[in-house]
Amino acid sequence: MANTFSFYNTLSRKVEEFVPEVPGKVSMYTCGPTVYHFAHIGNIRTYIMQDVLIKALEYSGYEVKRVMNITDVGHLASDADTGEDKMVAGAKREHKTVMEIAKFYTDAFFKDFDAVGNKRPDITEPATNCIPEFIHMIEVLLEKGFAYVAGGNVYFDTGKLDNYYVFSSEVEKEQLQVGVRDDVEEDLNKKNKTDFVLWFTKSKFEDQALKWDSPWGVGYPGWHIECSCISMKHLGNTIDIHCGGVDNIFPHHTNEIAQSESYLGSTWCKYWFHSNHLNDRAGKMSKSKGAVLTVSVLKEKGYDPLAYRFFCLQSHYRKPLEFSFEALDNVTGAFNKLINKIAELKEGGEVDAKAKEKYEGEFRDAVANDLNTSMAITVLYDVLKADMNDATKLALVESFDRVLSLDLIGHAKALSEGPKVDSELEAYILDAIDRRAKAKKEKDFATADAIRDELLSKGVEIKDTREGVKWQLI
Repeated sequence: MANTFSFYNTLSRKVEEFVPEVPGKVSMYTCGPTVYHFAHIGNIRTYIMQDVLIKALEYSGYEVKRVMNITDVGHLASDADTGEDKMVAGAKREHKTVMEIAKFYTDAFFKDFDAVGNKRPDITEPATNCIPEFIHMIEVLLEKGFAYVAGGNVYFDTGKLDNYYVFSSEVEKEQLQVGVRDDVEEDLNKKNKTDFVLWFTKSKFEDQALKWDSPWGVGYPGWHIECSCISMKHLGNTIDIHCGGVDNIFPHHTNEIAQSESYLGSTWCKYWFHSNHLNDRAGKMSKSKGAVLTVSVLKEKGYDPLAYRFFCLQSHYRKPLEFSFEALDNVTGAFNKLINKIAELKEGGEVDAKAKEKYEGEFRDAVANDLNTSMAITVLYDVLKADMNDATKLALVESFDRVLSLDLIGHAKALSEGPKVDSELEAYILDAIDRRAKAKKEKDFATADAIRDELLSKGVEIKDTREGVKWQLI
């Protein structure tokens, strides 16, 4: 039997107990990436917290089925239906076809998604697979009077709804005003400013790379329609939980609810789970700022991707988290110390079932209380300090890691068996030693010391000897 589980529902604006439609089973939909560029570490934070939600639900006794879309058409540069299709922009930037861009960045996304310990969705569906489903939903919305054709395009009529601003009218109206100010052009076909496109025809873009026949002319779907249809295709007419980042709340998730519930004539999704932004010191991380900081880039710099996951778990998913390399260095040091403590535990002996049950209950209470991951990590440290045998501690570490997914036992075993250096790490160490030598030559001793500390935070100790600089893993 599943245990009590609560989290913040953006729709009700409060933490509430989760009650799925089918006892013990959870249907979940999560907004996937628009595969026109690399996913930065802020995007990946959102997927880490969704992964923890899934595993925490499973730890509490639920069976979770998760569906995720891949946006490979229809997402414009502005969420207000203006600007160029992001996929087309990506193809032009790299002189490739849209499908080549989609394949390359989908593969890159899952490489980073996997590296931070995430479990892949049960079903992943590209938007381009579901054109018939999109057309069918649009036809029904037109029949029911919730949509209209203007200028060759099909629009959803938000004026037909009693309550369009379902999440928070003040927040959504404020974001709408920002969106209107940012728009380069106003779509004069719209009856209401909040109306959104369900289907674009060539009247919008003559040079759109991907297009299909439809009852309204050759064209392609708007961005919002895909999530509703892909969700219903694989999970039925209702879902328990819909996930995304806070930037998806308006207009994307607001529009999803508008079209889905108008199409169905009933409630579509009861619980909405949103993760907050990852910021750097300049503000929210964004692909538009230039160079994209990815998990793969962190790895190239010598960081363990799971240390980045540990960094994310120490903050609450609903709070903005500020990223800096200094903060990641500190967390990496803490992560390495944690691994060292686990590596000192000896295998063998009887597991104390009563103690194991007690601490598993504390851990479950933490993750089932609005996904309090920092408290869950505190329980892990409590276990390592507790007066009980190593066999019980190892059993609990393994148990907790079903949710934390930090490969704690694997890291500890690798440490016990002796340090291993792969070619990427070795190249990073040698580069750091060269940078330090250059800094010392230029009498920039502060930078030289910072590079030594940077290496130390990654478990690499360097020593200056008569024969040159020597290094070792510690």
